[in-house]
Amino acid sequence: MQSLRRQIDCCIDHYGNGCIGRRHPLIVRPRPHLFELFFIIKGSIVLRIMPLLVFVAGLSAAVVSIYTFKPDWLPKFDGGPFALLGITLSIFLAFRNNACYERWWEARKIWGEFMLTARNLARLSQILDTVDGQVSDARKQLLQHNIAYAYAMLMQLRPSDQLPKIAKLVSPAVMAQFRQSKNPPEVILRAMERILIAALRDGAIQPIQFNLLEELIQKLALTQAACERIQHTPIPFGYTLLLHRTAYTFCFLMPFCFANTLGWATPFVTALAAYTLFGLDALGNELEEPFAPIANALPINALTDIIALELREALGETDIPPLPLPEAFVLM
Repeated sequence: MQSLRRQIDCCIDHYGNGCIGRRHPLIVRPRPHLFELFFIIKGSIVLRIMPLLVFVAGLSAAVVSIYTFKPDWLPKFDGGPFALLGITLSIFLAFRNNACYERWWEARKIWGEFMLTARNLARLSQILDTVDGQVSDARKQLLQHNIAYAYAMLMQLRPSDQLPKIAKLVSPAVMAQFRQSKNPPEVILRAMERILIAALRDGAIQPIQFNLLEELIQKLALTQAACERIQHTPIPFGYTLLLHRTAYTFCFLMPFCFANTLGWATPFVTALAAYTLFGLDALGNELEEPFAPIANALPINALTDIIALELREALGETDIPPLPLPEAFVLM
């Protein structure tokens, strides 16, 4: 139980005081031992590239058989220059993975700022409360709309049915506009702005306080723009296509260059090299889309739930559900 608690705490510290949404898991497990490294499947990309590895190993076995039993059927190739090409290809794949990881990390920083803005809004909005400290209707509506905005962002970045949750947090008029809008999160931000304007007109807040709260709403809008920039601006297709073609060509030609030298060890060696190259390629594809519903993407479902739970707690609610626990090294 203590070991499980440490795993959860490690995940909370690393991923922003939260855990993973129920629909899109993230692999969370302690550092494996030496012998466990060779048998771990969950969290790796082996299953995605397994058909390619089997094909390369089978092709290598076929080529070795021809060199062994029908040596005149295929010409001999020198593997030296081909090995240099493999080193160059690995370097270019590393460059692409760095670019993809930068997209992933930038998205994580954006959502970290999103969570920070929500927390700041929850604290600063206390100026809307009554003198005796009771939560005012204006503050309750403001934070509920902030929760709805988080679910709207989640629905836009990772398509899922969040409408029932949003409908419980906003008025029917706002919900009707939300359903018809081409930019649903903006509808909620406008509703939050109207709440502040009404509070200013009623004298509940002063202009300087209005400006402070309005600045936080602007930061929420900036979060959406930053996420859309990542989502709609992938790595240039020509660069990705060039690396894909080169990696596939290299792995498929590799058996012809090394079968005459390595003999029956060629299937193992070529499969190992293909695992490295195809694995880097597949991992880059996952990191390139930080909001996609895949294991190595960002846990934005969980981050959204964290925002909702913290704002509900700021409103004084006590019936807050607990965070889920990991099962089989997966936080759901």
